[in-house]
Amino acid sequence: MSTKLRVSLGQASLAGEHDTNQDFHGAVLPRGHQLASKGIALAIADGISSSAVSQVASQTAVRSFLEDYYATSEAWSVRRAAERVLSATNGWLHSQTMSCEGRFEKDRGYVCTFSALILKGRDLHLLHVGDSRIYRLHPQALEQLTEDHRVRLSAAESYLGRALGTGPRLEIDYRSWEAEAGEIYLLATDGAYAGLDADDVHQALQQHAHDLDAAATRLVKLSRSRGGNDDATLQLLRIDELPASDAPHPQLRREGLSLPPALAPRMVFEGFTILREMQVSARSHLHLAVDDSSGQQVVIKTPSVDLAQNPDYLDRFVLEEWVARRIDSPHVIKAWAGERPRSHLFVVMEYIDGQTLAQWRVDNPQPALDSVRALIEQLAQGLQALHRREMLHQDLRPENVMIDHHGMVKLIDLANAHVAGLAEYHPDAHILAVPGTLQYTAPEYLLGEGGSQRSELFALAAITYQLLSGQLPYGLDAARVRSPADLARLRYIPLRHHRPDLPAWLDAVLARALHPHPAKRQEVISEFIHDLKAPGPQYQQQRSTPLIERNPVRFWQATTALLGLAVIALLALRALGH
Repeated sequence: MSTKLRVSLGQASLAGEHDTNQDFHGAVLPRGHQLASKGIALAIADGISSSAVSQVASQTAVRSFLEDYYATSEAWSVRRAAERVLSATNGWLHSQTMSCEGRFEKDRGYVCTFSALILKGRDLHLLHVGDSRIYRLHPQALEQLTEDHRVRLSAAESYLGRALGTGPRLEIDYRSWEAEAGEIYLLATDGAYAGLDADDVHQALQQHAHDLDAAATRLVKLSRSRGGNDDATLQLLRIDELPASDAPHPQLRREGLSLPPALAPRMVFEGFTILREMQVSARSHLHLAVDDSSGQQVVIKTPSVDLAQNPDYLDRFVLEEWVARRIDSPHVIKAWAGERPRSHLFVVMEYIDGQTLAQWRVDNPQPALDSVRALIEQLAQGLQALHRREMLHQDLRPENVMIDHHGMVKLIDLANAHVAGLAEYHPDAHILAVPGTLQYTAPEYLLGEGGSQRSELFALAAITYQLLSGQLPYGLDAARVRSPADLARLRYIPLRHHRPDLPAWLDAVLARALHPHPAKRQEVISEFIHDLKAPGPQYQQQRSTPLIERNPVRFWQATTALLGLAVIALLALRALGH
């Protein structure tokens, strides 16, 4: 099983007739964890010839992208990380343009094209704005993968309709696809690609098969010899080897670690002293321990022996600590802050002295709305901390929420989390068909559509409803959804059916957050929390809930009774007629 990602790279650039080369290019081939978390990146930019400072724009665009992209969160997807970096660069370039003398002239200022390819895992990601180009080489053709953002006024006159630095906001093209070993890609500015075709590229590669820099140099010189006089820059990327689709994720380190022995009180294990057993389940064992170097109490989680040969389970097992180390929120459980080499496979998390939200619900069967709002708002902050890192918890339920002795709410059990940045490495490895507990799972998961932040909103609203009423908003029907027809039959049970003392607007807020279709819920969790505290006029409109929604059984009983009376009346009329 190959776990390697190997490429060959070639680059070359020639200045045009003017003294300054306004093109700029670069590439980063990282090692270690950054190769897995961020991949290999190539970028190329072309400054507009009518501007005396556009070479600064192209240099800034490429350098800042290749530096800042690798400094973004490992949990972020390529698209989010790259677009955040490019948006910041665009803002800086535009501000420089607006402060110079040519700020009202579209062909002056800090403006450049930009194109980049990122190879992460087995997938390629393309980002592009302007008229530099990215091609894929085929036996008989160069396939252009980018669109030229050039507006033509006439056969001889045109201008860049979109480029870095032209406006305060950036619209950048993005696409991704699965790569194949042996593929060859070209990134080129207009001064390089204008005079080249597929045969030229194949001949250069044949002549310089083991030196792609020489091949790139041959190509830019060839383009220049065919009449080009503009700056010419070209990059070649050949994909030599890709990691196997089922290779273990390099960031979730578990290779070389053996399963731990059975732990017992007073046992010393990897620098920790075991105090007592906390929980044993079919999936893991939890023990309270003390870190011998700091004296801090921690929870040690060891994997189930029965699942030791299941790679997906083991990846998810170590995922919990990986996620916790990348989230800084008082409302999300923290990983042990220490770092020591390990011989065994286990995770170490902070010890939270308190009770679960499930136990709080038992102890508070008829809580006040203010008490529930205070808990839900804290829980929402924990979820938002995950969402800012492009993570989904995916197993939100009262048993996975702790309340410590100071009233602080903490989200725990991160083993089912979906991390966008990790999922890109193996697109299917970190997506569960039906994650979490069915009673709180959004219907879109049950239909195989995957989840989103609005799916987490559904679970949060279901918990809110349950805390207030002791019941679930759809009874057990939501957990039985398997088809669009099942979804259409779902009927929200009004909260006031269980708690008539609660305000009517609360039902409207919850019903929206619990809508079977995610597009009809609040857009983000913060909007839901705001609605819980300060409901707008759309929730204040009083209307009588139809009987079929309040009590479907009573509705159909009444309908049947009325139909029966109607039949009796018709029979009586017929008898009188005879």
